[in-house]
Amino acid sequence: MTEPLLRVRDLKTYFVTEHGSGTARAVDGVSFDVYPGETLGIVGESGCGKTVTSLSILRLIPEPPGHIRPGSFIEFEGRNLLTLAPKELRAVRGNRIAMIFQEPMTSLNPVFTVGHQIAEAAIVHQGLGRKPARARAIEMLRLVGIPDPSERMSGGMRQRVMIAMALICHPQLLIADEPTTALDVTIQAQILELLDRLQRELGMAVMLITHDLGVVAGSADRVVVMYAGQVVEQAPTGELFARPLHPYTEGLLASVPRLDTRVSQVRGRLHSIPGQVPAATAWPAGCRFHPRCPYAWDRCAAEEPPLLDSAGGAAAARASRVTQAPLVQVEGLVKRFPGERGLFGLGRARRTVHAVDGVSFAIAAGQTLGLVGESGCGKSTVGRTILRLIEPDAGRVTLGGADVVALGGRELRALRRRMQIVFQDPYGSLNPRMTVQQTLAEPLAIHRLATGPEAKRRVAGLLEEVGLAPAFAAAYPHELSGGQRQRVGIARALSVEPQFLVLDEPVSALDVSVQAQVLNLLADLQRKRRLTYLFIAHDLAVVKHIADEVAVMYLGKIVERAPATGLYAAPRHPYTTSLLSAVPVPDPKAQRQRIVLQGEVPSPAAPPAGCPFHPRCPHPKKNDRCRTEPPALRAVAPGQFAACHFAEEPM
Repeated sequence: MTEPLLRVRDLKTYFVTEHGSGTARAVDGVSFDVYPGETLGIVGESGCGKTVTSLSILRLIPEPPGHIRPGSFIEFEGRNLLTLAPKELRAVRGNRIAMIFQEPMTSLNPVFTVGHQIAEAAIVHQGLGRKPARARAIEMLRLVGIPDPSERMSGGMRQRVMIAMALICHPQLLIADEPTTALDVTIQAQILELLDRLQRELGMAVMLITHDLGVVAGSADRVVVMYAGQVVEQAPTGELFARPLHPYTEGLLASVPRLDTRVSQVRGRLHSIPGQVPAATAWPAGCRFHPRCPYAWDRCAAEEPPLLDSAGGAAAARASRVTQAPLVQVEGLVKRFPGERGLFGLGRARRTVHAVDGVSFAIAAGQTLGLVGESGCGKSTVGRTILRLIEPDAGRVTLGGADVVALGGRELRALRRRMQIVFQDPYGSLNPRMTVQQTLAEPLAIHRLATGPEAKRRVAGLLEEVGLAPAFAAAYPHELSGGQRQRVGIARALSVEPQFLVLDEPVSALDVSVQAQVLNLLADLQRKRRLTYLFIAHDLAVVKHIADEVAVMYLGKIVERAPATGLYAAPRHPYTTSLLSAVPVPDPKAQRQRIVLQGEVPSPAAPPAGCPFHPRCPHPKKNDRCRTEPPALRAVAPGQFAACHFAEEPM
C-alpha cells in the first residue's frame, strides 16, 4: 500500500487568550493522512479548527499566544516537521508544501506587482536569478489562465495569482484554504477546474479546506469532517455523501440547498443545525456535538466517544466518531422450537426447529435496519424474540444499555414502553370489540400515562399524527380500510412514546398506493420522533426506500449485511443477488436477467450441511467446499459482510 505523503497524529494547537478567559483548544487531537496525488477535503463550520490545522502543518502559528502541544506529530515525506530547524523548515514551506490562503486581497502585497510577488517565491526557494524567475512567473500566469496581468484584477483573477504563486516551485502538497469562498459560482467553477487540471498535470496532492460540501463532492477523493477541534468522521467522498454516520455530517448535508430537488420538495424553510459551534475555551463535556445533536442521550453528555471503524475493525477507509453506543444491540441470538409429533399427536417427535441461529446486529439511534428474506427464514421470530414476546434460548439483547433478556416483572414492563411492535396483519392485531379510542387509550392506562379527558386528548393527537381524523376514534376495526387499520396499529405503538419499533411486514398486506402512504408516514414519524426501526420485509424494493442498512436472512442466519447503498449496488452473496433479480420492475422495456431459485427453503429442522444455501445456489463456482464447510460471516468490503466462500467473486 502507498505510504502517506503527510501523516498527522494527535495534533493539538492551543492559544492562551487575553483577559484570563482560559485556553482555547482550537485543534484538540486531530489525526489524518494525505496520500500522493489525492485530494483530501476538510469540512466543518467556522470555528471547528480547519484553518488552524493547516497553519499548524506549516508551523505558521504565532507563538505566543499559540503553541503546538508536546505529543503532536506531523510527518511529511518521512520527516517530522515539528522538529525541523528554522532553515530546514523554510526549505519545505513554499517549496515542498505550498498554501493558498483564504482571502487573496489581503494575501497579496498592494505595493509590489503581481509578477514580482510570484517570481519572489522562485528566487527565495529555488535560487533562480531575476530573469529566469520572471520568465517562470509569466509561464505560471499563463498556466492559470492570465495571459495579460496588466489588466485590472477581479477577485477570481487574484485567486489565480495566488495559485500561480503557490505552484511556481512545483510543490508535492498544496493546501488550499477556502480557495473559492466569496467568489461567484462561475468563477468558483473555473478555479475548481483549474485546481483539478493542475493537480493532474503536476501530480501533486491537495488538501482542500472548505465549508461548502458541494465543492467537496465534485473535487475530493476523501473527506475529513471536523467539529469543535476534532475529527468526527472521515470517509471516501461517495460513501460519506451516500451514508453519513455522524449526526453532525448528516446535519451538514441536510442543510445544503440543492438544485437537483423538485421545487415542491424545497419550498419553505431550509434545514439547519440548531445552535452554534461552542467557544474553544469551553468545549462541552462528553461528545462535543451533544448540545446540538437530535440523537443525544445521557451517555453523550458524560462520555467522549472514540473514533471507530465502521467495518467493525476490518481494514476500511470509512470511520466515524459515534456519539453513542447503538440503541439496539443483538449478539448471538438463538431461538429453537421443540419438534412436535405428527398429525393427531401420533408418531415420533420431530427434530428441533432452529428458527434463529446466532443472529447478531446493531442499530444506531434514529436509523433503520431492514431485515429481509423469504418466508420461514426467521425474520419475524427475530423481531419478537428481541421484544421478549418469545423467550430466547441464548444470546444477548440490549436497548440503550439495558439488558432486555435479564429483566423481568416491573422492570421489563417499564422497558417495554421504549420498544413496541407493529404487526403484519392490521385486522388480526386489533381487538374487534374495542373502538379505536379504547384501543389507543389502553396502553396509556397500563403505563399510567393518561386517563379520562387527557387520554381523549392524546388519542386525538395520535390520530392526527398518523393522518386520521379525530372522528375515527369512535370506529371499530371492521369499519376501517386496511390502510386505516395499519395507521391505528402505528398510533397504538406510538402511544407510549417508544424509542424503538419492530415493524413486522407492516405494508405487505396493503395495495401499492396505500403502501406508499404508510411508508411515507413511517419515514416522517422517524424524522419527527427520532425513532429507531427494525423493518422486517420480504420485498427488497420496499426496504430500499426506508432502510439505512440491510441484513439478509436465510435459514435462521444472517448471510449478508451491508449499508443499503452498498448492498443494492454490489450484493456479495448469491442469495441476495437472487432476491434482487426477482423483484419485479414496472417497466415493460426493462431488460433484466432474472435468477429463478430452484426448490423451496429447506426445513430449519434439518438444515443442509455446509453452506445452508448450497442446494439452491446458482453461483457458477459452487463446489464441494460449499457442501461441507459452513462459511463465516466476514467483512468483504468496507461495512459489508457476507457468508459466502466466493463473496469476492460476485455473480
